[in-house]
This record gives sequence, structure tokens and C-alpha cells, in this order.
Amino acid sequence: MSLSKVKHIVLILSGKGGVGKSSVTTQLALSLSLAGHSVGVLDVDLTGPSIPRMFAIEDHKVTQAPGGWLPVTVHEADPGRGVGSLRVISLGFLLPQRGDAVVWRGPKKTAMVRQFLSDVYWGETDFLLIDTPPGTSDEHISLAETLLQSTAPGQVAGAVVVTTPQAVATADVRKELNFCAKTSIRVLGVVENMSGFVCPNCSECTDVFMRGGGKAMADDFAVPYLGAVPLDPQFVVLVESGRTPVYPAGTQVQGAAFVPPEAAADDDDGSTPDEQQQDGRKRGLLVQKYRSCSLEPIFRGITAEVIKSVTG
Repeated sequence: MSLSKVKHIVLILSGKGGVGKSSVTTQLALSLSLAGHSVGVLDVDLTGPSIPRMFAIEDHKVTQAPGGWLPVTVHEADPGRGVGSLRVISLGFLLPQRGDAVVWRGPKKTAMVRQFLSDVYWGETDFLLIDTPPGTSDEHISLAETLLQSTAPGQVAGAVVVTTPQAVATADVRKELNFCAKTSIRVLGVVENMSGFVCPNCSECTDVFMRGGGKAMADDFAVPYLGAVPLDPQFVVLVESGRTPVYPAGTQVQGAAFVPPEAAADDDDGSTPDEQQQDGRKRGLLVQKYRSCSLEPIFRGITAEVIKSVTG
């Protein structure tokens, strides 16, 4: 099986759509890569494959290999900077046009999920993150059955469950926690996404969707709470345009001052910071630009907890 050389498989789950699973998956992948781990991302959200857009690689195509596929490389490993490799596979790479609808019945979805699990050559990979669709549908059942039947004991490390703070979201996400219990998938922890909004002008964080629902849900199910992640428009700018995030002086992240790292010399194209922000073409890898995002310290902590839970 193509997963034989993958050390740890982590599912990103949620019972509700629109809570930011793909955003959490993307940032976990970037944080794991910044920690020096080789990372793969498998997008099994077949009707809404957004991972290619999150990594700004929509124009790439999957390479066909004898008997299977090679994932798309986001960036290679850079041992000098302690950055691990990052590769991605998604149905989005296989569609003729980006806006094409995937109108498939359950059996075809199930077959596609199983093909992704069996026919993609990941090679030596520390962490494989699987971005799933919302709910507990055919894709989830096929995914859980195939993984638990075909992988080595302990290879499926568990699931990170994503919610937003409000009760209407946690009510649906509770069903996902019950799904994990019924399928014997360990819950590594709960992430409360969209927990506040970071103003791009004054850096103040406002609780748009309240706060604390994810923590309360994790306590009810006696599973770890990994942390709260606010909405940051600068992360959207980074993903959509490739611009390095810039924040006003005095910006704080969860009570601590945020001081972004200096840009590496070989990432500089000779233009001024204002020019770089205006044209959005500053050179450099997404993983390096992410260091300057206010969410990076938050996900660094979440990632450390996930690694500790998986390897400890």
C-alpha cells in the first residue's frame, strides 16, 4: 500500500461545513514543515477541494506514475533552515476546469477515496494530514474502514476536530466526536477556529462568534483542547495574493506581543516594503512567508501538542 512509508496519519474532521477545516489543515501542514517534518496533505473533500487554492498551486497537475500518482510538491525540504518537505494530492488537480462540479453518487466517491489511499506514492513521510468533507458521510465511512483495515497498528495517530465557538456549530461537531468513538479513531484534540477577529488596522481582537464553545465541548467529551484560533485577514491575503503579512506596531497574539521575523536575504527582490505589499510579488516560499503571520505562533503551539500526543 502507498501509505506503508507514512509514519503518522492525522485526520482533520468536523461535523459542520464552513468551520475552516482546510485552513486548519493548511496551517498544521506549514507548522509541521517549519518544525522540520516531511508532510503530505490528502484532500478527500471531493465536492469542494480547496487545498490546491490554499497552497496557491491550482495550476499544477498530478504526475502519473506506473500504477499510481505522484503528489504535487509545494516545496522541497531545506535542512539548512530546518524546513521539511510538503506535498499535496487533491481531486482539484484532476478536474479539467477549476469550477467544474463533481456530481458523483456515493459508490464513486467511495472508490475515489480508496484510490487516493492506495495509488498515491508518498514515500518517506513523517505526517500525512487528511482534509475531510463535513459530516459523517460515505467518504468518512470509506476512509475510516480503509485506514483501520489497511494500516499498521498505531499508524493512524488520530483526529484533530475543528469547530467554531457558537452553539449551532458545536452541536454538529459533537456528532463527529461520536463518530470517532464508534470507529475507534482517537481524538488528538479540538481546535476552536474563528475565535475572535483580528482588526487589520488596530490589531484589536473582537469575539464575533462568542468564545469558549470548543473548550466546553472538549471538556464534555474528555478530550484535549488544543487552542483557539482567531480570524486574521492577513492570512487570507497571504493565501490569496502571496503577500507577506504586515501588522501595525503593538500587535498582540493572545496577550503576547507579536514580532514577525526578519525576511531572509535571498527572499528580498530589492523593492521597498511598500512596493512589496502593493504588487504582492515578493519572492519566497509560502512556508517562509507564513512565519510573519500572527497565527503562526498559535499553530506552533497546537502543532507541538499534536506531535507530543502522536509521538509521546
